Amino acid sequence: MKILVCISNVPDTTSKINFTADQTKFDTTGVQFVINPNDEFGLTRAMWFKEKQGATVHVATVGGPGVEPTMRKALAIGADEGIRINAEPTDGFFVASQLAEVIKNGGYDLIIAGRESIDYNGGMVPGIIAALLDIHFVNTCIGLEIEGNKVKAVREIDGGKETLETSLPLIIGGQKGLVEESDLRIPNMRGIMMARQKKLNVVEPVEAIHAMSDKTFDKPAPKGPVKLVDADNVGELVNLLHSEAKVI
Repeated sequence: MKILVCISNVPDTTSKINFTADQTKFDTTGVQFVINPNDEFGLTRAMWFKEKQGATVHVATVGGPGVEPTMRKALAIGADEGIRINAEPTDGFFVASQLAEVIKNGGYDLIIAGRESIDYNGGMVPGIIAALLDIHFVNTCIGLEIEGNKVKAVREIDGGKETLETSLPLIIGGQKGLVEESDLRIPNMRGIMMARQKKLNVVEPVEAIHAMSDKTFDKPAPKGPVKLVDADNVGELVNLLHSEAKVI
């Protein structure tokens, strides 16, 4: 089985977020970038298929040279080969179009993408890839078993879970639950050294439309001052919750 894991290079959630150029550009100064958490759950599941079923695992991303440390981390975790599509990931349709071309030429059986990335939270890339390539798609996937060409997938739905049966080739939008957080892997020294020897191929992008563009960004409003209410003064608390917090 040949697996491609789609990786997004996203800011660490502890990073301080700022914008420049009149609130139109994300300021990367001092920002630490990591593998998108939903993608990391997928990568860890791909490692299970590699170890238990002898699968080959590639990772791919769209981005400039600055994403290569994140790609090397994925290789250090255990991926066999990396593919960097040399273009800025300007919007979901453009990214999906580039990844679809890699998938089409790579002969992959299983494509694992994150349900969404934690930077723009678009949640569109895996679905667009499935439409472009006309392959099966399971979103919000929290369980995946493969036997030969047959697939049993579990996905999260409102109020519960749904179990599906399908076949390869398949793309999933993975998330927490595909593996547990305790199963996530930290690269060890041997993995880091081996990653330096693994292929990280750089390919040029294909022609694709940029379906969307960002006009401006706004940060959430700062939190207001805290008001302390005496525990015995229930009436004042109810009044504040009604008139100021507007939650009742």
